[in-house]
Amino acid sequence: MSQIPLLCDNTSAINLTKNPIQHSQTKHIEIHHHFIRNHVSNGDCVIQFVNSKNQLTDLFTKPFNKERFNFLRNELGIIDLKNIK
Repeated sequence: MSQIPLLCDNTSAINLTKNPIQHSQTKHIEIHHHFIRNHVSNGDCVIQFVNSKNQLTDLFTKPFNKERFNFLRNELGIIDLKNIK
């Protein structure tokens, strides 16, 4: 079975998924974070660092200028139907 890659731009979050020790500062972490940690420890998925400027999912959560929006859209393979004749 192949591992599912999860791309993350937060090194602290990546470290929490790899460290099974519960720290007092992480008591507030919600259940779904523990779910991810369990899957990482079981080898079902692997967390990979991706630089913030290459985080394609930001397109769906943050406002951008036209150039940045178009770059991220193109990287995802989304086409602009207005430009197709």
